[in-house]
Amino acid sequence: MAETRHPETRHDETMKARVDVKHPTLVMLGLYLGAFLGMLSETAMNIALPSLMETFGVTAGTAQWLVVGYMLVIGVVLPFVGLLLKWFRAKNLLIVALAAFLIGSLISGLAPTFPVLLAGRMIQGISTGLVLPMMFSVLLEVFPKNKIGAAMGTTTLIIMFAPAVGPTLSGFFIGMFSWRWIFYFFAVVAAVALACALVFMVNPYELTRPRIDAFSCLTSVIGFGGLVLGVSLISEFGMSPAVIGILIVGVIAVALYSRRQLRMDVPVIDLRAFAIPQFTTGAIVVMMNFGITLCAMYLMPQEIQNGMGVPAAMAGLVMLPGGVINAVVSLLSGRLFDAIGPKILVRSGLVVSVIGLALLMLAGTTSSVGYIIAAHVVLMIGVPLTMSPAQSTALAALPPQLATDGSTIINTLQQVWGAIATAVATVLLGAGQSRALAAGADSAQAFVTGSRFGFAFAVVLACVGLIASLRIRSLSAMTRAEQVPDVEVKDLEVKPAKVRTAAKA
Repeated sequence: MAETRHPETRHDETMKARVDVKHPTLVMLGLYLGAFLGMLSETAMNIALPSLMETFGVTAGTAQWLVVGYMLVIGVVLPFVGLLLKWFRAKNLLIVALAAFLIGSLISGLAPTFPVLLAGRMIQGISTGLVLPMMFSVLLEVFPKNKIGAAMGTTTLIIMFAPAVGPTLSGFFIGMFSWRWIFYFFAVVAAVALACALVFMVNPYELTRPRIDAFSCLTSVIGFGGLVLGVSLISEFGMSPAVIGILIVGVIAVALYSRRQLRMDVPVIDLRAFAIPQFTTGAIVVMMNFGITLCAMYLMPQEIQNGMGVPAAMAGLVMLPGGVINAVVSLLSGRLFDAIGPKILVRSGLVVSVIGLALLMLAGTTSSVGYIIAAHVVLMIGVPLTMSPAQSTALAALPPQLATDGSTIINTLQQVWGAIATAVATVLLGAGQSRALAAGADSAQAFVTGSRFGFAFAVVLACVGLIASLRIRSLSAMTRAEQVPDVEVKDLEVKPAKVRTAAKA
């Protein structure tokens, strides 16, 4: 007689993690710390730029490469993570990544010249480009399905809290010591993360070592790198023929790369994930939301210092309450996602973000510190309220075979768009400053005017995200049959380990 299973038993089995580990949070610890460092590093430099310009005698446009150049490397490395996980054990890859961040931090901290400092930053970018997609893909393997929302809330805490608290930590080290201590702090945390990876990290994937397609690799580097480089150069050279040429080459290379991936049996990144509507929608919202974060975290520290005359250490403290609120809301949003789904959370978060950005646009040279803190807190409620549910929606919509590719796609788009958004904010800041100075404003008022241009761009991003979020459905409506309507999801070579216990070796 056929075995009869109780419905609850079948439900429990479907909720199990793809790879059985006793303590998934410990497995993720090295990844969490590595991702925290990577995201912290994206904004920690913003408040240090004036000090660095003075130390090395460089212009604002040159100093800005410490931010954009770092993100450029991330955008170039990210698309290759899925392929690397098919060739190398996840644990070994993580150890290399964290060691790179440690080395890059020491190089930057001890740098005698600006080129050496920039080289260290770019080495850090290699690490962050490896760690970010690994964090999301490994999370989907080691956590039970009914806890993925809460786990994603933790990742959102890292992704959103780190850049929010970056200016505060940076301001503290500059006020108490010097900008070099920012990198020494990075080195200490990287060493701790490396130790955690050595002890707790597992290998959740089988190694299949597929053929490496040279054309895909070349067009990926030229395409993603060219887009970020071209937009970044606009602030210094305008829309010169050289800049336009770089942008055109980048667009063509991305188009060729995408066409190639769709025609390959084993692509570097499986772009068929975009055939799943909920994934595409979630990815768009994540991109817009991340762009809002980086624009605000780039503009605010400089506006507080240059527009309102607040010292660097105090500017960091002004941004601390918003960073704390960001952390709390990030944790809550993951748990709320498990309870009520994404629709209300994502849309409410974007509306709140628009309100926060509007308040920042109304700030002036005479605005009180309390007003700036309040506006920042409102923004830091909206941004994390959107991020975790949007990211969870996108990744939960994917079948297991596309999990790694989906994570890589989102993180690549997020970082490339983040670099572009930062560059656009830089261009708008300069344009606003020039217009205000031409009208007779002093330097402080001109900086505030330029910042308003940048915040207006962030409002546009929020509106685009809000329109896209109208297509987000409740989780109960997302069945596997609906998610992959006409797409044959083949064996993508990166698979969860067949055994239920992940190997640590």
